[in-house]
Amino acid sequence: MEKIKDVLKNRILVLDGAMGTMLQDYRFSEEDFRGERFKDIAQSQKGNNDLLSLTQPEAIATIHAKYLEAGADIIETNTFSGTTIAMADYQLEEFVYELNFESARIARRVADEFTARNPEKPRFVAGSMGPTNKTASMSPDVNDPGFRAVTFEELRLAYKQQAEALADGGVDLFLVETVFDTLNAKAALFAIEEVKEERGLDIPVMISGTITDASGRTLSGQTVEAFLISVSHIPLLSIGFNCALGADQLLPYVKRLAKRTDAYVSAHPNAGLPNHFGEYDQTPEQMRELIRKYLEEHVVNIIGGCCGTSPEHIKAIAEIAEEYEPRKNAVLV
Repeated sequence: MEKIKDVLKNRILVLDGAMGTMLQDYRFSEEDFRGERFKDIAQSQKGNNDLLSLTQPEAIATIHAKYLEAGADIIETNTFSGTTIAMADYQLEEFVYELNFESARIARRVADEFTARNPEKPRFVAGSMGPTNKTASMSPDVNDPGFRAVTFEELRLAYKQQAEALADGGVDLFLVETVFDTLNAKAALFAIEEVKEERGLDIPVMISGTITDASGRTLSGQTVEAFLISVSHIPLLSIGFNCALGADQLLPYVKRLAKRTDAYVSAHPNAGLPNHFGEYDQTPEQMRELIRKYLEEHVVNIIGGCCGTSPEHIKAIAEIAEEYEPRKNAVLV
């Protein structure tokens, strides 16, 4: 298969959209999440989307296929919460390797089917590695600022297991995404480099942070520039931002990033901001016109969607991405 680095030199690549948004349409019950195999787990499993790779694999495969049909070049594995740390909430720590491995295999199979249909448009699989539900930089207890719910070493070990399983499942990329605490992300990056070195692998790494509000900072307090500098010791394929903000709110931060890195730049914003019911109202047409600004200003190499986006959103983005040249790598300043 053509390497993603070669493809990125010539065109903008399109990342897929939200997995959770699509899964909501299935309205899976508690029993659907559990399947027969996990019916005796004491903890409720409803909402544990990663588990569906084992209990509803065809639904996951169908969603991947819909995004690829819409024009996505890269699909993300259904592993956003695929660590022992996050899965402890569901009492499924012992199944973490299998969750990641099977999720990667599902995405790999579907991506390869689409590549075989049109070898001129190779499809790639990104192993999604989310932030976990704990933070290494901040205390969850306002009365004990020095307390930490998780250590760097615990994160490193959890991410290493996830990275090994994703690699075994056949991913083309590692995507450390929705980074709100860069110390968590650095544990993930460290673990990935360990796995690559131990196994002699050359799997490119993407990282995508989250600007949480109009302060222009991550939750752990970093500016765009601080975030970039703190992860620049790792050879990255791309760096970017996703989630929390819509395309119009996110653009200024992506522009700042694009001026300061010689890595490729990615963005996958939400479909606007959530309404009072936590739903996203931005239409594909509206999002397309907002994304057009990214393309006109040549600030991205990889563009996609996060919360609230659907195959229709990705189709609209993919159509206009074909009209523009990718960003040329800047020089670090």
